[in-house]
Amino acid sequence: MSQSIFAKTVFTGNEILKDQLITVENNKIIGIKHALSPDGASEVVNLAPGLFESHINGGEKYHFTQRADEDTIDDIYQSGLTTGVAFVLPTLITSPQENILKGIEAVRSYQLKNPNSGVLGMHLEGPFLNPVKRGAHIAEFVRKPTNQDLEEIIRYGKGIIKLITIAPEMFTEEQLQMLLYSGIKVSAGHSNATYEEASKAFDQGVSLVTHLYNAMSSFGHREPGLVGATFDNKSVYAPIIIDNVHCTYAAARIAYKVKKEMLFLISDALFLNEKVKHFKWEEFDATLTQGKYINTDGNLAGATISLSDAIRNAVYEVGIPLQEAIEMATIRPAKALGLESSIGQIAVGYPATFTTFDDQLQNFSVVKL
Repeated sequence: MSQSIFAKTVFTGNEILKDQLITVENNKIIGIKHALSPDGASEVVNLAPGLFESHINGGEKYHFTQRADEDTIDDIYQSGLTTGVAFVLPTLITSPQENILKGIEAVRSYQLKNPNSGVLGMHLEGPFLNPVKRGAHIAEFVRKPTNQDLEEIIRYGKGIIKLITIAPEMFTEEQLQMLLYSGIKVSAGHSNATYEEASKAFDQGVSLVTHLYNAMSSFGHREPGLVGATFDNKSVYAPIIIDNVHCTYAAARIAYKVKKEMLFLISDALFLNEKVKHFKWEEFDATLTQGKYINTDGNLAGATISLSDAIRNAVYEVGIPLQEAIEMATIRPAKALGLESSIGQIAVGYPATFTTFDDQLQNFSVVKL
């Protein structure tokens, strides 16, 4: 049995359409056409593809690395729905090998039990990082890769790990190729790579960076670093945390001017909706202070924004057109992760999983038909 939804404005992921009636059957879009009225269909003001969050650490209660289990995955997914996020990659950060494997199995099991959820896999951030740029990651667990560790992660993570963040300068060429050949998207982050090292990694197939500006070698006029290599390569995607904490709005404007359609949004939220005030796991700690998660060393320990907050900041603070801001949270991350054939657009054949929002960009919600 088919269902319909009428939207005054539709952000398809490629263009803006007005007064559209979208027909759905079996959770798939089967028709999109201009209409003069809802004609009995449910009506919304703004309709976009389901927002896609590729970098988030916790929900309203649990942190995935601390509790690498299905309850945490569900917490992240359900909490994300309240902010308009329909698709998500829970992120597991630097930790012992057994915890990484536990997280992989938890995602696999959750997907089997919840085949219609928006949990698309996971993002493994670490543990093969440069200790100089580890940020809040626990030094004890940061390590250089071994072929054995990589082979085990690739084997166990097949089909589950969609994205892995590494410091490419810590890898041999053989090890980097091992990861790239696995089909996992490889991102350069928590890295002190020189411009030359970063450019070589991009040439080999590393196709994005992790949280532009943060935990990476910065731009200098004599040593452009990883930031400079990212700006200089038109093929590299650059996710960015637009919260005026992890980078200023001015820095975000510069990145937007340089990276154009290769810039997209992430939250990198430690927890969502500021429900968790204090957090401690091993040597990792964080306290919510004036809207920031800060550790005992006084360093940032994760973001507090949601992806919808990032969209609002992109529009109102950075000056990015709304259509582009929506694309930066839908089709662009989908393309960066090689998922654009299944999510990120409102088009015939795509899932009938949408994000709706008001004109003030205050209220975001997920609608599934």
